[in-house]
Amino acid sequence: MTEGKKHTFHHALKIVEEACIGCIHCMQVCPTEALRVRNGKAVLMPERCVDCGECMKACPVNAIIVEQDDFHNIFQYKYRVAIVPSVFIGQFPRNIPTREIYSGILESGFTHVFEAEHGARLLGEEISKYQKEHASLKPVISSFCPAVVRLIQVKFPSLVENIMLLKAPLDIAAIAYRKKLVESGVPENEIGVFYITPCAAKIAAVKSPVGESQSPFNGVINMNFLYNKVFSIINRSDRKSCQVPDKEQLRDTEMLWSLTNGETGFATGRSLAIDGIQNVTEFLEDLENDSIGVFDFLELRACDQGCAGGILSVANRFLCAERLRNRANDYIKESRNLNTYAGTVNTFKDYLLENIGLEPIKPRAAFALDENMDTAMKKITRARILYSHLPAIDCAACGSPGCKALAEDIVQERAAITDCVFIQKLMLIHQDIKPDQSFDMVEKVWGKKKFADIALKKDDI
Repeated sequence: MTEGKKHTFHHALKIVEEACIGCIHCMQVCPTEALRVRNGKAVLMPERCVDCGECMKACPVNAIIVEQDDFHNIFQYKYRVAIVPSVFIGQFPRNIPTREIYSGILESGFTHVFEAEHGARLLGEEISKYQKEHASLKPVISSFCPAVVRLIQVKFPSLVENIMLLKAPLDIAAIAYRKKLVESGVPENEIGVFYITPCAAKIAAVKSPVGESQSPFNGVINMNFLYNKVFSIINRSDRKSCQVPDKEQLRDTEMLWSLTNGETGFATGRSLAIDGIQNVTEFLEDLENDSIGVFDFLELRACDQGCAGGILSVANRFLCAERLRNRANDYIKESRNLNTYAGTVNTFKDYLLENIGLEPIKPRAAFALDENMDTAMKKITRARILYSHLPAIDCAACGSPGCKALAEDIVQERAAITDCVFIQKLMLIHQDIKPDQSFDMVEKVWGKKKFADIALKKDDI
């Protein structure tokens, strides 16, 4: 799916309508105001969603889920490659060796295992070169986190040109391993490369990639799903033997790449690492307003502690980060020569460098009120007038995230001024509407069931 076509993003996050209770937890934490409540259920505005997963974390009834490809899809291919992020290794207790985790992945159905961070060293070498070649571009913003890339496209379009046009380590690793198998004589149509993802944004990035016409992956498997599968294999009481996997050694810096500050060490000049989507959003607002000075490189991650905090993680993010740092320290102690570098990525380095670039990334003006500038300006003016008549307390009782969002929804004909309960109260006082009309207006937002439930609880009092 090419980005140039006019379409909405693919979204891995899905709302299970039957389970949704119509609270506003998800709506309150969304950094792009992509959620509304209508008829008592959460409704997604797909053009605004960046798949950061904040809504899923906030939902009290697990009504928001992350879709994945059917695991059995891997068996469509004779050669089944699992591209695994290092944080997957960090999900397991330290007393379970990495090689045993690899073995469990192979026994689950894959034929090959390769860690995504094998692509990090090559990318790390290219970051400073990219900065030098784009010296007038400050700051260069990492393209590692797809939720952040989409956030910039949607909410900060003026910063799109600052996004570094280099592929992430997982893509480099996937391209390299596919090349390795093809060079060994394996027919390309028999190779299936699957990413084991810690977050929803990377699923969306595989299904509708940004900056490339096609993803190097054939599918995506949720990390929590594979973790449970592998953990049960490793701890199976009747397990008599295990497959011994081939394993290429990661360096310590590569093991830590997906954690916060894992990338800044490869950049030159004044660099800063920020994690957490709300922190990133606040920082980008200041950056866009030229209120924080000049930076050379920004590493921005949507999740706290980087990928260790992904919504598909099983382990506590701080424990995961600690395990990866311990793994990196063990490597430093055991390695005699940290400069030695041989492996799949190095073997195909020239080929990978030819394919490491991304196409220019385009903004997606999801917050624009109209494509026509004159019409948009008129709508902006009207929205400001409407906002001045609203209470400005952002109670969200109207089903929109706040008063400003409601004013924009009214202009876009997604809502009405009477959705505001304060406006309704004034209209009742002035007898512009009748009580039953007011009730119907509220019911439109919150649904009949909500009031039926309240009535039942009242009877119990």
